[in-house]
Amino acid sequence: MRWLVGWSSATTGPSATGPAAGAEARSVLPVGAQLLWGDPDPLWAVGDWRPDEVRVVQADPETRLAVFGVCGATDDQLRVGLFAARGGALRHLTAWPGSYTAVVQVGRRITVTGDLAGARPVFHTAWAGGTAYATAALPLADLIEAGLDIGHLAALLACPDSPEALGSGTPYEGVHRIPPGHALVLRGGARDITSYEQTSSLAVAAPQLAPEQAVDGVRDALVEAVRARLAGLRHAPDPDGPDGLDPGPVPGMGPAERRAARGGPAPGVGADLSGGSASGTLALLAAGLPGRPGRLGGQGERLLAVTFNDRATHGAQAYHDAELERARSIADDPRLHHVVVAAGEEALPYADLGGGALTDEPGPSLTTAGRHRRRLLSGSADHFVGHGARQVLDAHPARLADLLMDRRRRHLLRPVTALAKADGPFAHSVLVPFTVYRAARRLARTPYPSGIAETARRLLEREFADEPPADGAVDASLAALTWCRPGPAARWLTGEALAEVSVRLNEAAARSSAGGRPGERRARAALARQAADHRVFEQAAEVRNQRLHAPFLDNQVVLACRALPDTLRVQPGARAAVLRSVLAGAGVRDLPPGWGATSHPTHTAAVRAGLRGAVGDLVRLFDAPLLADAGLIEARVVRKALRAAAEGASLPLDGLAELVSTELWLRRLVARRGTCWTGAEAPRQRAVAGGVVPRARLA
Repeated sequence: MRWLVGWSSATTGPSATGPAAGAEARSVLPVGAQLLWGDPDPLWAVGDWRPDEVRVVQADPETRLAVFGVCGATDDQLRVGLFAARGGALRHLTAWPGSYTAVVQVGRRITVTGDLAGARPVFHTAWAGGTAYATAALPLADLIEAGLDIGHLAALLACPDSPEALGSGTPYEGVHRIPPGHALVLRGGARDITSYEQTSSLAVAAPQLAPEQAVDGVRDALVEAVRARLAGLRHAPDPDGPDGLDPGPVPGMGPAERRAARGGPAPGVGADLSGGSASGTLALLAAGLPGRPGRLGGQGERLLAVTFNDRATHGAQAYHDAELERARSIADDPRLHHVVVAAGEEALPYADLGGGALTDEPGPSLTTAGRHRRRLLSGSADHFVGHGARQVLDAHPARLADLLMDRRRRHLLRPVTALAKADGPFAHSVLVPFTVYRAARRLARTPYPSGIAETARRLLEREFADEPPADGAVDASLAALTWCRPGPAARWLTGEALAEVSVRLNEAAARSSAGGRPGERRARAALARQAADHRVFEQAAEVRNQRLHAPFLDNQVVLACRALPDTLRVQPGARAAVLRSVLAGAGVRDLPPGWGATSHPTHTAAVRAGLRGAVGDLVRLFDAPLLADAGLIEARVVRKALRAAAEGASLPLDGLAELVSTELWLRRLVARRGTCWTGAEAPRQRAVAGGVVPRARLA
């Protein structure tokens, strides 16, 4: 795991923590850190950063800019951005291709920018009379010896995609997160959080681009995002030690299989190739753009495309075979070198929960980290993944209410007709358009505070609209036509936990009188949730010497996708159509039949198969769970639900995955050793001191 950390201390006078606070700050150092600049407001890069991932430009001794991550800007562009930021213009720092975090120091003013999606968050906490900041929450929790914020964990399980419930908190008391699209500004220890996004009117919709122009913008942004990765240095991992020798040959294993068994990625650039539209687009763009993506030491090499072949899932065999066939068809491109990673029951979800890295925060990816790591081990040192494409390109169902607010009723015809056909030729399908229209109109006429308060009431009274869970596209869309809704794990939380989240929602409803447009707000919340899950995925499935790249979560791409008109988004197959246009603009027009089909059936079948195989271990995991010690669940209720889901009961599998992953994360956090800090005044205890989860902390 990699992060940056620094702090801003008070300028004069005694600090809030006593006269020795300044000395304390000077004698505390992060473990394994690289100092970029020193006192009075130091900044460190911690972890296995590559040399080209940390760039610093300086105008004078008190004016400098540090960029962490993949940034497509030249040194001259960085200097222009530094001069603009010195005058207060922050958007210049966020408009370059790539995925990065920028830190600007102008005198005693420190500015740290987050991204629009939330994949590169910024955290802060009060410390030593000033403010410490980092791109990971756990180091800050160690710094202040924070305990667990059980209320935040309750909100994360009850309403995971609702910013109103989560607020600015983290699982650690006293550690806060800045919202996506904002920057943290520190002046002599005092902090301020400011937005760098353009503001739009709440009464009138922003002028929308023509569909063709908006799609061209997405194509340009996506091409630039991929090119920013290809323009970087090529990295050759050395997992075998200083000699770098292959210990083969091994009977029945080629060089790629031996390398995967040793635990190291291949040199160069690669990509996922699942047969879906997002991963296929990135693979074809990376293979087709100038720069020979696999070039190493002057020798050209094709882009490495990796497909995962799940041999243990039989419930959706037709969908699985179709995905594999599409991947093979795309891989016929001579610029691609295709590798199929086959795995059986040992790679199912929940199959390997004993080991695993401690992530910064909990996330459902913890239940599938071993499965994904098998695929990534056969990938490249720089590996593209299609995470975030669905959230930035697809239309959230709540956008139907936005169309009604804009008096564009005729544009609802195609999406509601497609919904009526999505679940098959049922007798009630003729009523679907009217049902969806009424739900969209009700959302458009519901004020934001009323919608949030209604969700708070439903939590208190344990009313869940998807109980039993939605089985079809119509039910799922109707359930999503709200300002806010309970998450799939809420049904298993205790009454005290739901009451705490209800109080949070009521407070948010009382603070805000206007919430913007429901579709736009829900889409941004869904993107933030996906970005947070992607960050946990990166840490949980991390392969040494490998970098995962998700261009769809880049600022440039997110902005370009937000410019897509709602009337284009709500059309059936809009995501596949946009990506098809992107590839056509890059010269790729011959795509296999069925390109753009969803992969949900295969994912659900794999989760059910993994749950059946690991139900015994999961039940034992909840024999004495820490979540029950914290007062969030009743263990017997969750054990009963796990057994029922393994037998095929219609229960929300996503909710069970969230419960299991949170319990796993708590156990790994309690069992950890060591701390992120060293020095004479370093904290004596790690975060969650003593390894005790407080009981009944909810009030």
